[in-house]
Amino acid sequence: MFVCSCFGVTEAQVKKHAEEGACTPRQIASACKAGTDCGSCVRRIQALLGRGACPRRELADEGRPVLSDLADAPVPSPVAMPASAMPATAALTVAALTAVAAEAA
Repeated sequence: MFVCSCFGVTEAQVKKHAEEGACTPRQIASACKAGTDCGSCVRRIQALLGRGACPRRELADEGRPVLSDLADAPVPSPVAMPASAMPATAALTVAALTAVAAEAA
């Protein structure tokens, strides 16, 4: 039976991806595109995933970090970008935020 008509994804395919470790509709979407077009199948995907065994979900239920391998990763330092290299909307946003910050100070 089809779960996602837009991409022709079946229930069996969703279950296969779940067995391979996909725990969320977003992870299913990454694996086979289901749920990324009209979105009408997302609830059906959620129902198929249910509350079955999922290592990440089990960690979250225990209150432990889900991305524990990233917890010790160094945080990259910000890179300065000249306003000329930014899209026009980003440059305007940066200018507006800078003006607001200057007024607050």
